[in-house]
Amino acid sequence: MARQSIDTAAVHAGEPEPRINGAVEMPIFQSANYLHEGTDDYFATRYVRLNNSPNHHVLHAKLATLEHAEAALVTASGMAAISTALFSVLAAGDHLLMVDCPYGGTRSFVTEELARFGIESTFIDGNDPARWEAVRRPRTRAIYVESITNPLMTVPDLVAVVDFARRHGLVSLIDNTIATPVNFRPAEHGFDLSLHSATKYLNGHSDVAAGAIIGRAALIETAARMLSHFGGCLDPHACFLLQRGLKTLPLRVRRQSASALALAEMLDAHPAVAAVHYPGLRSTPGHAYAREVYEGFGGMLSFELVGGVPAAERLVERLTIALHAASLGGTETLIVRPSVTAYASVAPEERRRLGVTDGLLRLSVGIEDPGELADDLRQGLDAVASTAA
Repeated sequence: MARQSIDTAAVHAGEPEPRINGAVEMPIFQSANYLHEGTDDYFATRYVRLNNSPNHHVLHAKLATLEHAEAALVTASGMAAISTALFSVLAAGDHLLMVDCPYGGTRSFVTEELARFGIESTFIDGNDPARWEAVRRPRTRAIYVESITNPLMTVPDLVAVVDFARRHGLVSLIDNTIATPVNFRPAEHGFDLSLHSATKYLNGHSDVAAGAIIGRAALIETAARMLSHFGGCLDPHACFLLQRGLKTLPLRVRRQSASALALAEMLDAHPAVAAVHYPGLRSTPGHAYAREVYEGFGGMLSFELVGGVPAAERLVERLTIALHAASLGGTETLIVRPSVTAYASVAPEERRRLGVTDGLLRLSVGIEDPGELADDLRQGLDAVASTAA
């Protein structure tokens, strides 16, 4: 059979055949352990901490299919996926190259935790590959980027990342949370490992914490062994919720991407807005490249107001649809200032150097009516502008 579209694969890939006792939906196997089957390989023992329940197997197959990768592994959170993947490819004395404005939690983990284990890192400009060679070291083992960075929505030179990794024998890792498999499939472009906070778009309903590591089978096997020691397994009921959410992923992400583009264009034209960060805008640096590599630009954008922090706070207070909350990727629209959430632990001068201003607002666009979202933002912006005047 020919490769299924992502719409069909999201629903049917990995599902048990024949269906278990005729159940259309995958049942929840809420069991921590299973009868021993005679194996002498500990990691083949059927035990929930080893992420090998029937719910895990189905979910792993579906995720791998969605990104056209060899294998997948689910974890208890996005940070569990990131930390497990990095520890599975790095050891004491090794060196990591990382995009210079990643998700705040990732940045803190690299600078605070990896350093404690003797793993050094250097932050790089994802769009300046000519400078990467100068900071590469004999013990550089991996390069880490995000398909779309959070919160500034920049697009690294992904082709150059893969080429650089191959030339120097590095493991290439990419956080694909914001782009999702709907808009970008890293394995198709040569990345070794793709990481997700499945709490976000993959699940899409703001009701479960989960993560995913997807990519080359040999690396996934190593990550699975590491995860079994860390204990970051995903509960079978959470597996069920994530599997359910994945079935509507293409529908949700396409809607969110279309709405985000419309809102970005509206914001870009409003006099109260100083800057909009969204790869779908033609005025955004890297837009032409983003059009080449992505099938859509995602449901996330960020923007800054003319009045800075006071204006940003007033706008948040005026909105009636968007919820003032962290996280992203759910069915509801969320708005937050990254400087007081994910980037709160980063020194103010470093935040400013990276472009994460105190007044920056990040908008995760949900599946609400796009016209009503635009009207709500517009009335809030108009109120902010009139107050300033």
